Amino acid sequence: MDIVLATHNLHKVKEIRSAVGDLPVTWMTLEDFPHIGEIEETGSTLLENSLLKARTVNAITGLPALADDTGLEVDALDGAPGVHSARWAGENATFEDNVIKILQEMKTVEKSNRTARFRSVISLVDGTLEDWVEGMAEGRITEQPQGVGGFGYDPVFFLPEIGKTFAELSLDEKNKTSHRGAALKKLRHLIENRLAAQPQHREDVSL
Repeated sequence: MDIVLATHNLHKVKEIRSAVGDLPVTWMTLEDFPHIGEIEETGSTLLENSLLKARTVNAITGLPALADDTGLEVDALDGAPGVHSARWAGENATFEDNVIKILQEMKTVEKSNRTARFRSVISLVDGTLEDWVEGMAEGRITEQPQGVGGFGYDPVFFLPEIGKTFAELSLDEKNKTSHRGAALKKLRHLIENRLAAQPQHREDVSL
């Protein structure tokens, strides 16, 4: 099976390949299809954006397409930034810009009220065949960045049961505990089921 990862985010590609890269699948990304530019995320939910990206890439390439959309939901900010997480500090915001903005927004919030969760939705589209899975991770927002790994809001998303932020975890540790890791576990089963359902081609042998 060939699958196109509908993203230019190489950090996401690395996490996805680390979790499901051992499956008998040829993984491609939008870097293999330079004529596909940025896909505008106009949906009002993570699922809508995930499906929009996967459907667009599937329609253009004719290949099964996988797309992820992830949001950080902070309770003290009434669930923001949510679906706007990637561009919360502006249309061309960097990871650092978004981290600075969230720490600024949270500077007067007490530690006990800094609860938040990451939610990730992954869609797999192949023509009329569409599936999606979701994963979630509960944590809280730190008062300053911790760790140098990961990307996005990872340096400020703290996991109390582990005592570290996502940015302080190895890639393998993160895949075992993160929202995307949880979704990828479900995705693995989904892909395995699709592979098992494919017709097996056998050569006729004349004796």
